[in-house]
Amino acid sequence: MNRRFLISREEWDKVIAGLLVEYDIYASVLNDGIQDYQLIQERDTGLIVYNRPKPTTPLKTFFLPVKENVIREVKKGKQRIIIGVPSCDLAGLNLIDSIYLDDSYPDLYYQDRRDNTILIGTDCFSVQEHCHCTSYGIQPVAEANSDISVLSIGENMMVCPHTEKGMVMFNTINSDDVFREPNENELKTLQASRDETIDLLERKNHLLPDTNETGRLIRKSRDEIWKKYSLSCVSCGACATICPTCTCFLLIDRPGFEKIRHLDACQYPAFERVAAGEDPLKERHKRFRNRYLCKYVWKPEKYNHVACTGCGRCIEACIGEINKNELFMELSL
Repeated sequence: MNRRFLISREEWDKVIAGLLVEYDIYASVLNDGIQDYQLIQERDTGLIVYNRPKPTTPLKTFFLPVKENVIREVKKGKQRIIIGVPSCDLAGLNLIDSIYLDDSYPDLYYQDRRDNTILIGTDCFSVQEHCHCTSYGIQPVAEANSDISVLSIGENMMVCPHTEKGMVMFNTINSDDVFREPNENELKTLQASRDETIDLLERKNHLLPDTNETGRLIRKSRDEIWKKYSLSCVSCGACATICPTCTCFLLIDRPGFEKIRHLDACQYPAFERVAAGEDPLKERHKRFRNRYLCKYVWKPEKYNHVACTGCGRCIEACIGEINKNELFMELSL
């Protein structure tokens, strides 16, 4: 299913406008220098950005809301399309799917949203300051876990179906034969853009250890470095809530037999407090280290997927300006 097709940007915007009749469409849009997902209308199709990392909101938010009542009937909603998903967020679905679509006890609410969503990914042809996906074995190429990928090549859009769901949608939008196959020069342009981005990421982050080495370094680390880097931590939880793979939650009972699943964060005080007030993570530096043990040791061991996709959002969101990459490079010295 990895055939590639070209369409002009003008015609592609018309295709998106036509899909609005049947789908809710969220797309990556740039407003006042801030890139994030937006529920689009027909007038917004020309504002959608491609090949630019990365929306502020992680993809997980579409499947795991910050708060929801989980004692309710699962009803099929209107299908939706999400456009402009970067590979770091797509890679995060490997872990989240393993947790919430486990065969023994799948989460029906999560499954419903996954089934009713078509993901349109886009490659990154540029790099932001804290991007480091290649350090963790992820390429900035939006193919894995996307139903379709869309890339901007000059004045054209390259559309590539990857799944059966994506192929069904592509066949629908190609009813008027508005697509053509790319020529050799256009394919070379695509590959050159990909190679340039990968090379930039690898040169920029060449001192950063990979996930396996990072896990080993965290295991043997001493308290001193965690106390040093957690000194400016205010326990706000921004790093966990903005992360594309962190999904810890609380279940809160409410009147009327409501049970609310609410996003939680391991950096909050009392995250592991139990009866009688015992709290193994009461000290801030222990909570801080625990987060990275979870991401680089425990989850990879349990699910065989990376729990950090190198998006860099946790660094950008940190009020205390803590840079985990600087921490890991110091550990590797």
